[in-house]
Amino acid sequence: MSPFHLTRTLPEDTTDAALRCDVQEGLTGSPKTLPPKWFYDARGSELFEEITALPEYYPTRAEREILRARSEEIADASGARTLVELGSGSSEKTRHLIDALTGLHTYVPVDVSESALTLAGEALVAERPGLEVHALIADFTARMTLPRTPGPRLVAFLGGTIGNLLPAERAAFLAAVRTLLAPGDALLLGTDLVKDEEVLVRAYDDAAGVTAAFNKNVLTVVNRELGADFDPDAFRHVAVWDAENEWIEMRLRSRTAQTVKIPALGLAVDFAAGEDLRTEVSAKFRKEGVRGELSAAELELTRWWTDGEGRFALSLSVAR
Repeated sequence: MSPFHLTRTLPEDTTDAALRCDVQEGLTGSPKTLPPKWFYDARGSELFEEITALPEYYPTRAEREILRARSEEIADASGARTLVELGSGSSEKTRHLIDALTGLHTYVPVDVSESALTLAGEALVAERPGLEVHALIADFTARMTLPRTPGPRLVAFLGGTIGNLLPAERAAFLAAVRTLLAPGDALLLGTDLVKDEEVLVRAYDDAAGVTAAFNKNVLTVVNRELGADFDPDAFRHVAVWDAENEWIEMRLRSRTAQTVKIPALGLAVDFAAGEDLRTEVSAKFRKEGVRGELSAAELELTRWWTDGEGRFALSLSVAR
């Protein structure tokens, strides 16, 4: 069996401290916000898996279609001996790439979830003799140090997750990724594309209400971890297309005037009837916009693949 290494770069109390900070800043700001990373406790992760199978939610299927059809081209273009995946989760989609990268020496999955990394990593080393897996418990939005591994490196950031970052955050993130790359190394980036508003809104407000439950789960997380008294039923799930910024906003809209207490922070938060709490931004992209953002980070877009309906794109860019 190939070696599986697990390295923690996050202190044990990082999650609690980050949640406290995000809730304090987000609920005292205007407009009120909470970051989408707090959707993903065990229940939230289950709900998201349900979302990816919904008929309205196309991104996961579209990206998987591209990976199935184009992984060999990606492998040939990158020649990677090390694959780094940011926000790897179960590493399920990445198996297409791992299979295609015939010269792959090391896979470096990066995630905040130790359990997800361990399950995926141990499965991979059992299935693929000769592949080294060096997992990192780390926050990919913070500065990271990767293990010493052979080049060229291919850093994969899939799922359209970059769309959850605001423009300034995206610029900082791409600049940080560039510092991980030597000249000739590459970034494989998943981006959801601008399309009809109705298609976009339905993808984030499905008929079965799964996305609504997922959105409200953030309130359950804050209640459990910080002793808050949010009533999820007192908020309505809303998905809105912002045409100017070309992004979807997920919001929780207060049904009534109410006050929420968060004892762990000594905080009482007033909501007006109809007031929105923004929980996620999901930006949609155009090719030239992606090219410009990559170029600003000294990354040159060299390949662009879309699914058959042109809903989603994977781009390959090389470090200059």
